[in-house]
Amino acid sequence: MAKALFHKSQRVFVKPVGTWAVIEHVVPQWVKDVNEPLRITYDCGLGRPFHAHELVSEQALHNQNRLSDDDEDMMLEHWTVERRLIKWRPSHFGSSLADPSTYPVVATDEGGKGGWRVGGAEYDRDPQRVEHQARMIVHTPDLMRIARRLAEFASGNPGKLPEELKSVAQRCGLILGDVYRLDEEITIAAE
Repeated sequence: MAKALFHKSQRVFVKPVGTWAVIEHVVPQWVKDVNEPLRITYDCGLGRPFHAHELVSEQALHNQNRLSDDDEDMMLEHWTVERRLIKWRPSHFGSSLADPSTYPVVATDEGGKGGWRVGGAEYDRDPQRVEHQARMIVHTPDLMRIARRLAEFASGNPGKLPEELKSVAQRCGLILGDVYRLDEEITIAAE
């Protein structure tokens, strides 16, 4: 049986959407002759109900950040490469890949629906390149964590960093600054 983990008017982070919201309604699903609800969903006013595993409370997020500063950024997730069946050509079409009937898709959300993929013509043109790109994209969040830690160490300990790593740490700082540029306006030059 299900117990409510969140309450009405509680502020939560909605992981599939990537934003903060307030729970408008706690929606229990009852079954006849059972004293407790079978399932509980939460209406946050975002177009669909969410399950508890899709939500994070402010307190839990604060505790998680205190315990592990490595995962403090909610946008750095664990992405995976999934294989999808190729529908645009027959499976007997020759290829040097291990499974010529599939192509890579990088899943960047928990449902495996959103992410990165290529069109059929692009995959057929150079499948090894597309496979390499998929592996690079999957490891990007981990590389961002490493770059952030190196940049933070360099800024906090300028005398302890070897000369060979100073330019690397500066480059990491520039990349992080470009990725996390949230407050700057993007301007398009008039033609």
